[in-house]
Amino acid sequence: MSGIQRTALVFTIIGALNWGLIGFFQFDLVAAIFGGQDAALSRLIYGLVGIAGLINLGLLFKPSEEVSRTKERDIDPAPIS
Repeated sequence: MSGIQRTALVFTIIGALNWGLIGFFQFDLVAAIFGGQDAALSRLIYGLVGIAGLINLGLLFKPSEEVSRTKERDIDPAPIS
């Protein structure tokens, strides 16, 4: 995983936690910290979280090495002696 993807993952997690707070407690932490939903800094954070989500969308379609190895093992089992 590249540095950009790791940074994007951190922003995605921040966004997910913020949405969880909004959903469960009707509390927007980003807006509370940065001066409301219409504040320029809040909008910047919301934008970065959105871009991070788009970057991480590529991870959804990138197979992990473990999944690839498991599939290869299932397809090519060792011969029975």
